[in-house]
Amino acid sequence: MFPMRPFAIGLSAALAVAILVPAAVISAPKEEKGKPAAIDAKAREIGMKEAPAVIQASGAGCTVSDARFIGEDKKAGAKYYEVACSEGMGFAAIAKKDAAPQVYTCLESSQPGPDGKVGGLACILPGNANQGAALAPYVKKGGVSCDIENTRAIGSGAKNSYFEVACKGGSGYIVQTVAPLNINGDVSVNSCLLYEEGGNVSCKLTTRQTQLNVVDTLNSAANTNCAIKDRRYVLSTKSDNYFEVACQDGKGYVYQQTAATGAFARSIPCAQAGFVGGGCTMTDAVAAQTEQAGFYTKLATKAGFPCDVEKYGMLPTNDPKKEVVELKCKGSDVGGIAVFTAADGKVFDCVTAELNGYRCSFTKKDTQFARLTKDLVGFNKSSCTVSDARIIGATETEGFVEVACSDGLPGWVLGYPIGVAKPAAKEFLSCVQAKGIGGGCKLPTNKVKG
Repeated sequence: MFPMRPFAIGLSAALAVAILVPAAVISAPKEEKGKPAAIDAKAREIGMKEAPAVIQASGAGCTVSDARFIGEDKKAGAKYYEVACSEGMGFAAIAKKDAAPQVYTCLESSQPGPDGKVGGLACILPGNANQGAALAPYVKKGGVSCDIENTRAIGSGAKNSYFEVACKGGSGYIVQTVAPLNINGDVSVNSCLLYEEGGNVSCKLTTRQTQLNVVDTLNSAANTNCAIKDRRYVLSTKSDNYFEVACQDGKGYVYQQTAATGAFARSIPCAQAGFVGGGCTMTDAVAAQTEQAGFYTKLATKAGFPCDVEKYGMLPTNDPKKEVVELKCKGSDVGGIAVFTAADGKVFDCVTAELNGYRCSFTKKDTQFARLTKDLVGFNKSSCTVSDARIIGATETEGFVEVACSDGLPGWVLGYPIGVAKPAAKEFLSCVQAKGIGGGCKLPTNKVKG
């Protein structure tokens, strides 16, 4: 099963973004209808003189490009400023005597309250006119491609800040970064689907249904001829998102989507999707797996590996045109790794599968010793009954297996061709002859004594 990204849970009320400032200290001018608010020259002069030091002391990632003094609450010993930054995101800042400065992003300080009105620290400097766009560098750093359509400040805690971005096309994300905001800090960008609706950190700019509409696009790209009956989000990993679809004809699939670009990656039939979050829940996965086991039985037999498939497991592959499947055969100790394409297939037994980059997990290691013992007979070494074995190395064309003998006498090294299904051993070496291969023999009874 894939590990899911962590939910942002257990957050306190510190995420509230409402900032209360006594009305008497606010010096911001009234905005005339249809015109931007005028900035008092004196307020700007004071701001440019005092605010840079306040911002530097706060630790916020901001090179001040413009600033204004908002006002002062002498009773509380607090001064209020707005700054615009060359990095993009601006801040409202509160400086108090004998205390560290407090800073709020303009997205936070300008967010309307329950009454629909913005507070006294709303940003009005020209450089802070489009603060939604200022989140773009954070989204990009988080590895996500998003044409930002809307943004929302969720709030900040002691160490982290949270924002929501809605993208054109319906997708949406939660951006989590450091507090105070700094582009040099850690950033994670996760799909809205990863968060429970109504939680402290959740999405409001897009609905869950809108988020799931991406499944239609993935379905078209998958070319599975699935008339969607139902759909659900399964999970996300660092690089991919997974969605399940149930089809009108009773079939089902898990669609893998590349998280960074939103592009379709591959479709996984429910019969093969058990490794993704426990598999499909909207279709009869057991029936699908039974049908698929029968299908793999036919493919394996066609590939020259007779096997009544009792159990199978999908292995990862970077080639979308190739299926790599471990097979467990019913009533047999023999197992293998099958590599199937649309045109053909081959099955490596568990002795030589590891030489080709795969490892069996359904088949016990000791059940393969009989085959190795038989291969030794072909080199007139019938006195050795194999009691242990290990892969010691491989070239581009040949792989080598060290074997130990049950009588405790020195064992041997067998060489097998790479890329060949069910290969016969092509080379036979003593441990002395094989000392230059992968560090030589290392099984206990094969080590040189003295």
